[in-house]
Parts: sequence; structure tokens; C-alpha cells
Amino acid sequence: MNLGEVSEGCRRRLVGHYGAAALEWVEEAPGLLQVAAARWGLSLMNYHDAGHASVVSTAVGQHGRRLMVKAWTDPARYRHEVAALRHWAGGPAVEVIETADDLCAAALEMVGQEPGGRVRPVDELALVAEALQRLHTFGRQQTLASFPLLTDYIQGEVTPRVWKRLGDQDLGQWRPVAQAGLHALREVAGGHPEGARQTLLHGDLYRENVLFADIQQPVFLDPLPMLGSEAFDWAFWVVYYEVERGFEDRLALAQRISGLPVQAIRRWCTVLFLDGLLYYLETHDPRASLLGDTATAFVRNDEGRSSWST
Repeated sequence: MNLGEVSEGCRRRLVGHYGAAALEWVEEAPGLLQVAAARWGLSLMNYHDAGHASVVSTAVGQHGRRLMVKAWTDPARYRHEVAALRHWAGGPAVEVIETADDLCAAALEMVGQEPGGRVRPVDELALVAEALQRLHTFGRQQTLASFPLLTDYIQGEVTPRVWKRLGDQDLGQWRPVAQAGLHALREVAGGHPEGARQTLLHGDLYRENVLFADIQQPVFLDPLPMLGSEAFDWAFWVVYYEVERGFEDRLALAQRISGLPVQAIRRWCTVLFLDGLLYYLETHDPRASLLGDTATAFVRNDEGRSSWST
């Protein structure tokens, strides 16, 4: 099947993420998917319009096996993502079926045999929290390949963009988020000892990156893998899994199931609240007000809890 051009939404997301330099690659992406599918004996079906770093199509293989064929814009992201998924093989992560390094493309299992996975169970949060704990255990059990470091990400990307956006945005009633967030950011950027275990992190725990193969089996996909404190992943899940709801429930689950020091998770939540709020304000995301109010209540509740919150 000839897929045709990628959707305007996909094009917009990729250019928004990588800049105008991604435009040429976007034009080439359908051909890359076709070459990869032919190499692996797959028949492409339709685009799966999701994500900010790749172009994805559904596909059918021999004996009717349903797969996703994915091509990445950034070769480094392709290498790290595939390496992480292979590192987690046998755990709660999507299976890598085929890869083509020259194309920066891979064929992945289709979770639940449906794009987007199966219907989510009512106890979704508890199941995902338990699966994340297993994913981190897998990350500690094997010799780790070369992955980016969380500390480099915080120092090289998060800290500069937070300071830049603080100069551009007026937080108004959300200034307590900036005060607490900057304090916490200085501590994590400086390698503050927090007693949290180090592992291979997923790094991008939005809800769309956790699908269900069946009612009891969450499957992680689309990681932005880094080596660092498990507390970062837990805090990311708490803050971003669903911005609109469930924050308190996720925080309670993270603290109970992870077994990590409560202060470590809350410190990272404070950093991520500030980073996310500034991004939402910059992009005029309608969720900015909700995130700002949730973050303000969180940091005020933390006043007096520990030396790192003010």
C-alpha cells in the first residue's frame, strides 16, 4: 500500500519538536517506511498518527501478525530507544521485531493487536505503578549499554530552558512554584544525595506511552531513556501521566510501591511542575492553569516538610 504523505498534524509536531530541519526528512519518511517494510516482508496499512519524534504505520506480516513500523527523525533517539527496549526484553516493554540502522526504522509488536492497545482496566493506575517497578528492576539487573545521563539532561537542557522561560513568562499567582522549583532544580542538578536507586529510566511516562495488551498487562513504549534516579520516572508519572486528574492517587501509589524516600519523589515533582508549567505557558496550552494550581497546592503543602522546600 502507498501510504502517501504524512498528515499535517504529524508534520507540525515533528517540525515543532526538531525545527525546520525536519521538513526534508518528513518528505522522505513514507519512502523509508516502504523500504523497511519490503525488506522485512511486511505490508503497510495506515499511518498511526501519534508522537513527536517519528512517523509510524500499522503493518501486517506473515500469518497475519500485526505490527507497527516506525521511522525516527533523530538517529541518536532511534539508537537509544531500540537499545532500551531490547534491554527490557522479557519485561513490560514493547517487543522489537526488526531493525534497520541505515533507515533508523524498526518493526515493533502491536500492543493488544490494536493501535492504541486494549481497553484500559478500572485499576489502571495500580497496574501501571506495579509494572513501572518491574521495568526499573529489569533496568538494574543487566549490564547497561551507553545511554544518556539524567544529570546531563538536567544540566544541559532543563536548567537552561527553565531560566530562559522564567525571563519570558510572568508566573503571577504561581510564583511559589518557581521558588520551590528552582531550589529543587539546584539540588538535583548538583547531584543531591537522595537515597534513590539508579536504573535505566523510561523518561517519557505520558499515558499514551503506556498501553494494555490485556486487562492485566501494561506495556511501556516510546521511551526517552536515560540513566539516573528512579525517583525521576516516578515523579514524571505522577505529574504528567494525566495532567487533568489523578495526581494525588498517583503520588500515593508512587510513594507506596516504589519504596523510595518520599522526599526524593517530591523533589523531582517540584522540578517537573516548574518545567511543565513554563512550557504550557509558553505554548498557550489550556492546561497551564490547572497544572499551575495543582503545583501551587503541592509546594505549599510541602512548606516546612523538608529543608529543600521553601
